[in-house]
Amino acid sequence: MVTNISILGSTGSVGKNALRVVEALGDEYRVTALSANSSVEELAEQVRRYKPQVVAVTDVSSADRFRDLSGDLDVEVLSGPDGLIEIAALTEVDVVLTAVVGAAGLASALAAARRGKRLAIANKEPLVIAGQLLTKAAREHGATILPVDSEHSAVFQAMQAGRTEEVRRIILTGSGGPLREAAVEDLHAVTLEQALSHPVWDMGPKITIDSATMMNKALEIIEARWLFDVPVEKIDVLVHPESIVHSLVEFVDGSVIAQLGEPDMCLPIQYALTYPQRVAGISKHLRLQEIGQLSFEKPNTETFRALSLAYDVGRTGGTAAAVFNAANEAAVEEFLAGRIKFVTILEVIENCLNKHNVKTDVSLEELLVADSWARREVKDSLERRAGGVRL
Repeated sequence: MVTNISILGSTGSVGKNALRVVEALGDEYRVTALSANSSVEELAEQVRRYKPQVVAVTDVSSADRFRDLSGDLDVEVLSGPDGLIEIAALTEVDVVLTAVVGAAGLASALAAARRGKRLAIANKEPLVIAGQLLTKAAREHGATILPVDSEHSAVFQAMQAGRTEEVRRIILTGSGGPLREAAVEDLHAVTLEQALSHPVWDMGPKITIDSATMMNKALEIIEARWLFDVPVEKIDVLVHPESIVHSLVEFVDGSVIAQLGEPDMCLPIQYALTYPQRVAGISKHLRLQEIGQLSFEKPNTETFRALSLAYDVGRTGGTAAAVFNAANEAAVEEFLAGRIKFVTILEVIENCLNKHNVKTDVSLEELLVADSWARREVKDSLERRAGGVRL
């Protein structure tokens, strides 16, 4: 039996690794649909190699360029944001892997859940912004949500050792990023180069900055709250510089189950695609004797205030997480452009949360309104505090 797969965001790092995994898995797994925003040259190369039936180009202005590049190929081309929804809901598709950055992929993730698909989620936004909506849709329509990021995949795998009601706590691990040993007073002098110098992972600039602020762990707390149906009080974070133990689950009897592996996204991608089976793949095998030791420490929550904010946001629910995520994206964009200091990122996020009037039991449209409000508020607040000159 062939498993048909849609990959949303196929030209990003996760999407490209997913294609490598599918190719290595052999004829039992087939790429049925792909999507990209504007990287149409790369998308055309992928179409030639993997021969999907349908592609979606979400940037309308790039769709014609893609058609020119792929005119000799037998592939249906969809353009605009609705194309993501269409390829996520295709009848013949069994698994939808979504790696679309930002709020753009929310509607397609919901569409996949409402069609009862296996939804492999690689980006944080669907569960951070719309976790309540998405998990409810999955329950009602028989969809399965599988995490692709290494931490939540590790938790998912460890959770197979017991029931949710038997979990005492979930422990998310993180490398600590480039500023693991920094004190609060050090943050004022952090440069862009320092914040982008991750000691373990080779990632895009936005997620690397999120690692430097530990916002990536903060967002993962909120993801885990919805994905595993546990209160945020049962979710802890440990800094683990070696990045070998990807996360742990402690059960009420004292047993702690951990998932270990090399820092390689191909392993969680493959697990999500082949679940509940495990098969040989392309990931490097772990050799503990070569690592020598594994270390763990509590994060400094004074330096990494994003973690404390995440617990508040997770308890609040509603539109708070949408604002938290959007304010961070907007602030990181300002820092990457050199318009604000590193320390200002968390200041403007906290200010945004304090000004927001939270709504609960909201629709996707209301969540997107909150997202847009937060982005505007970040820019407006920076202009106000600097008298028209960005800090």
